[in-house]
Amino acid sequence: MNTKKSEKIYESACRVMPGGVNSPVRAFQSVGGNPRIIKKGEGAYLYDVDGNRYLDLCCSWGPLILGHSDPDVISAVKNQIDRGLTYGASTETEYRLADFIVSKVEPVESIRFVSSGTEAVMSAIRLARGFTGRDLILKFEGCYHGHSDHLLVKAGSGLATFGQPSSAGVPEAITSQTAVLPLNDDEALSGFFKKNGDKLAAAIIEGVPANNGLLIQSHEFMRMLRALTQKYGALLIMDEVITGFRLGIGGASAYYAVPPDLVTYGKIIGGGMPVGAFGGRADIMKKLSPLGPVYQAGTLSGNPVAMTAGLATLEKLADGKIYADLEEKNRLFVSKLNEKLDGWAVNLSGIASIFWIVFQKELPRAADKIDPDGIAHFNRMHKVVLDDGIYLPPSGYEVCFISSAHTEEMLDDAAEILAKNIRNEAHRWE
Repeated sequence: MNTKKSEKIYESACRVMPGGVNSPVRAFQSVGGNPRIIKKGEGAYLYDVDGNRYLDLCCSWGPLILGHSDPDVISAVKNQIDRGLTYGASTETEYRLADFIVSKVEPVESIRFVSSGTEAVMSAIRLARGFTGRDLILKFEGCYHGHSDHLLVKAGSGLATFGQPSSAGVPEAITSQTAVLPLNDDEALSGFFKKNGDKLAAAIIEGVPANNGLLIQSHEFMRMLRALTQKYGALLIMDEVITGFRLGIGGASAYYAVPPDLVTYGKIIGGGMPVGAFGGRADIMKKLSPLGPVYQAGTLSGNPVAMTAGLATLEKLADGKIYADLEEKNRLFVSKLNEKLDGWAVNLSGIASIFWIVFQKELPRAADKIDPDGIAHFNRMHKVVLDDGIYLPPSGYEVCFISSAHTEEMLDDAAEILAKNIRNEAHRWE
């Protein structure tokens, strides 16, 4: 592909932005080469400044369940833009979006909008501490909850690790009240609660861990986590920034039939605009200011453009038909590609409209079971697939998404291209 304009723009960007990007993974460091500079998105496709077209299987990392530039969402947003971008005051649209979510998602009795998933999680953690009067937080290795200081913690050896920051600039004093456990480990979970349960404010887990591979947890593990938090008076926070309204209207809490105390949202509920939200039991949410002592605020919270885009998106999803269609398309795509790769040390796993390509024979359920050599093979394959017109996330640890704009024919073509290039890379491995 001719990428001269992308190269030139990226070179200029590097002079004025760290790494030339505003989010690290966009720099393509894992996969080599430089990022393609995107000019527009339409339906299932991205177009770069050099005129190249890509079938987009990243979908802006999950928000675009309807594809790029959905006509209904764009129309609603344009109508709102004509009335203004932000007011710093309440609007009817934010009430309507809140009412939609509260009426459709059983664990959510009250909700507050913010401007990002990171902000939603940060606020939910503060609220959990304020409600319980406890400080300790439990997270799980391989789950990502945004870049707030107290959740940038890496796991180490042993059943639980405390206070090891995984980013420079994060003091150990801040992460000393964050514990990390392995996923899908009943013994570690039970042992932790026996020792620390009465000190725990909340356990937080991704609905389906999807930032470090697609680590689908067993129903038994999730039910055990719910039972232990209830036994010890801790809250369960389900991070549904990715899975919320992606796995269905009820998200992962409905999939597992495990009602959390608090839920965090992002991505789809903004229809492509920056957004976040946290909600849950009414008695907990009443601890938020102005009703209670837990402070949280935001100038652009409930931004009318984001609320409009989110409401237009969720209303199109409400009857469930798009979800059924997406799940069937994803099921066929994953099964066809796995069939083409039968006998090779490669797997695809999928749930709803999410899938993950992993270069190893056994599908992992925990982060420490992901083979780094397999990730390296994905990363090498990425550029070849990109030049063949398939836009994948630029990291083997990231998952892929399909949208309602993807047709079965598009996905069949993608399966052929991916199978060819995956076999070529897997052959090198063998």
